[in-house]
Amino acid sequence: MLRPAGVLCYNVFKLLSLLFIISAIATVVTVAEILKNNGLAVEKKIMTSTVDVKDDSRSRPMQKAKIEIVLGKTENFDDLMAAAAEEREAAAADGEEQS
Repeated sequence: MLRPAGVLCYNVFKLLSLLFIISAIATVVTVAEILKNNGLAVEKKIMTSTVDVKDDSRSRPMQKAKIEIVLGKTENFDDLMAAAAEEREAAAADGEEQS
């Protein structure tokens, strides 16, 4: 099971806001879908817009796409994370026994 570090860091806020600009849009959509498919998050809001990005080689700013996906923890998020932690501990214990 995927264990994204970002979710653990934002655990106390109960919301994870994923904000990516320019070429990382595919990444943020993929991360959001993985979290949703694993039952860790529910979609709260998706916002899209454009931002001006200054390019040193051009005299005027370029407009780039921006996406923000706000996810909330599912009701069973804590149970899933605890089960994943138990699996990791069991796997580590099995690894030590085999050594």
